[in-house]
Amino acid sequence: MIGWYVHHHGWGHVTRLLAVRPHLADEVTVFSSLPRPDALDDRTTWVRLPFDADAVVDPDGTSREAHERGDVTAGGALHWAPIAHPGHRQRLATIADWIARMPVTAFVVDVSVEVTAFVRLLGVPTVVFAQPGDRTDAPHRLAYDLADRIIAPWADATIVAPGLVDRDERVRRVGAISRYDGLERPEGATDADARRVLFLSRTLDAVRLDAVRDLLAGEGWQVETAGTRDDDRVDDVWPMLTRASVVVSAGGQNGVADLAAANARAVVLVQERPFAEQEHTGRTLRTGGFAQTGSAGAEPAEVVELIRRAAVSTPAWDGWGVRGSAARAASVIEEVRA
Repeated sequence: MIGWYVHHHGWGHVTRLLAVRPHLADEVTVFSSLPRPDALDDRTTWVRLPFDADAVVDPDGTSREAHERGDVTAGGALHWAPIAHPGHRQRLATIADWIARMPVTAFVVDVSVEVTAFVRLLGVPTVVFAQPGDRTDAPHRLAYDLADRIIAPWADATIVAPGLVDRDERVRRVGAISRYDGLERPEGATDADARRVLFLSRTLDAVRLDAVRDLLAGEGWQVETAGTRDDDRVDDVWPMLTRASVVVSAGGQNGVADLAAANARAVVLVQERPFAEQEHTGRTLRTGGFAQTGSAGAEPAEVVELIRRAAVSTPAWDGWGVRGSAARAASVIEEVRA
């Protein structure tokens, strides 16, 4: 029996679970504040956790935010451990109760310093997912020190991760993990005569995206979007990825992994994220020749120029290590099973 914690920020962490899960023979129980994805099979149990960052109403009726109740970082040792928060207590109590009742052989944490420390204190082997960025702060160091294995979802000689220094004996660099791992690019998916740009997610704000569309239309480009606004969400973007001449994406781990899986000519616009995560990824993409890169604040004319450059580039995504990465991540989890 394997436990798996999925962080509720965005959909990247649950997408990674969906990619790795088919390669695990064991039953898996997932703990998350997110709703259960439809794609999971009946071998996977989903436990919905309460939120731990919402306001708390005191007995006298006063509502206070979590951070107003005391030091949420325990003096800088943790990232988030709010004082007297019912949701936070219930989350950990739910995990502890499950571990006490079940023959747990390993627990995957993607990602939480607090859950990593808690599960390891309960005597369960832990596997932690690393992330790019400046993760040398005390809480990250604690999680990496406690982990039995650290899965770095990037290939050797790509992402530089200062937080993993001196931990190489427990680090496994498995390559970028994509939900499209193993899918073949459809024959003739891209029309050589078409000039088609796909914009993924909210990489540009609406005003600049409209301006870019107008400039591209003037040059004869067709524009498609997926997830750029509330009404254009697409669950499966693989057909769109494989027919696009150029894909414009943010620099998140899953998005870039999908670009690599599709061998896409790409423009990656680096978004501001905690610990400079996307800045680190963007630097590697640029220096390694994987994609054209720019900032999230790029002007429309800059974005169009990057698209022009990407259109005549030759992708070199083999070095991103997507093929087989999900299976390699599953093998790392198998290494620690008690």
